[in-house]
Parts: sequence; structure tokens; C-alpha cells
Amino acid sequence: MTGLLLRLAGPMQSWGEHSAFGERDTLSFPSRSGLVGMFAAAQGVERREGLERYDGLRLLVRVDRRGIRMSDFHTVGGGLPRERTVPTAEGKRRPEGATTIVTRRAYLADAVFTVAVTGPGSEDIGPALLSPHWQSYLGRRSFVPDPLLVLRERVSDPEHELRTTVPLPYRRVPEGRETVEVEMVSERVAPGDADAAGRTVLNDVPLSFASDRRRYASREVRVERTALPAELVSDGIREYQERLLNYVEEHR
Repeated sequence: MTGLLLRLAGPMQSWGEHSAFGERDTLSFPSRSGLVGMFAAAQGVERREGLERYDGLRLLVRVDRRGIRMSDFHTVGGGLPRERTVPTAEGKRRPEGATTIVTRRAYLADAVFTVAVTGPGSEDIGPALLSPHWQSYLGRRSFVPDPLLVLRERVSDPEHELRTTVPLPYRRVPEGRETVEVEMVSERVAPGDADAAGRTVLNDVPLSFASDRRRYASREVRVERTALPAELVSDGIREYQERLLNYVEEHR
């Protein structure tokens, strides 16, 4: 089945699964809701529109670089007059001296992921991401992706391409080794799969992005270490950039 290949990289990215206002978490890899939100924004889908068009998409994520998990904090309401601060759940205003709210937000710094997207409608996503209706971002609006967001459009077998051809950033490969282990996050989980160690359930399948009725369903994924050809690993950042550019130019 045809599809496309994406590269998600940038100074910061965040893929929340159960975030609340005060605590914004992040998964260690891109969430389905984050990616569907990116596709919908690029295609100009309004928040209240249905998302059924994305139900048939299958995602395979290759963790090229895990990045560093970090956390910072933001303040809301500090220095404002009391009547302009964030209201309480009851609709009242907080007392003097308690109007500033601290929110903690986790993110991944310098992470890199390559994603194979297959399924019905995937042929329309690549062109939309290259000329988006609304700007693409990596989980939060301020987290801008690197320029090479779309590596290839309309690939005949993007999952095979992900495992055999797309360059990897530098990582240490023992001398003489012909393969290197890389984490892959797959939605292909057989019901009777005996290996439960890498299986996890995520509440990140978007049913509605409407501000007043956001709803999500669950999915099961499998995170496993996969042996890939060691020749995919680049010898430093410059070689990695050159190989990526050559790969894109060759197939665009």
C-alpha cells in the first residue's frame, strides 16, 4: 500500500497523551493524535469537522534519536489585575497573592523520528504538508519542525523504505557489526502476541478536536528494537544532512 515518509525533527517537540492544564506531559515518541492534528491542519480541516478520513491510516515510527526529556514552567496571571486573572472552577477570582498559576510542561529536546504513513487518503497528506493550510508544528504551536518534514510522497512501500533506505543520524556501531538496533513503534499488534513486554495502550486516537468536546479513544502499540542495516548510520551530522538531502532530491 502506498504512503509517505515524514521526518519529525526540531529543537523541541512534545506529544502529550493525558495532559491537563497544569501538567503537560509528553510521550517518548509521536502520538497518533498529534500526527492526525498535523495532517488535519495542513488540509484545512476545521476543529468541528469529523476525523473519520484518518481512521484507516497506519503509522510506523522509527526512533532515530530519542532526544532529552526536559521540563520547564510557565506562569499565568502574574502581574495582572485580579479581575483579569484565570478564574476558578466556580467562576470566581482567586484571592490577592494567589493569582499566579504555574504550569509545568514536558518536551523532548533534539529528538528525531521518521514516520511511515500508509492507508487510504495518505496520497493527499504529503502535498498538503508541503503547502499547508495551517502551519505544521511538533505537538505545540511554538515547536517548529525542521525544513525536511516530508521526505517522500506516494511511496509504494514506505514501511520497507523506513527499514532499508532512509539514513539514520550518527550512533555508535561496534566494529564489524552489520546491523544496528533501532526502536520501532508499530500499530501492528496481534491479539495473541506472546511478547507483552513491548506492548502498551495509549489514549491518543482523536475522535473530535472541537474545543468544547474533545474526545479520544485507545489504541495498542508495540515498541520493539529492530535490527536495521548498519550502513544506514551516518558518520556525523554533516554526512547525515548530505545523505538526507540526496535522498530527498533523488525521489522528489
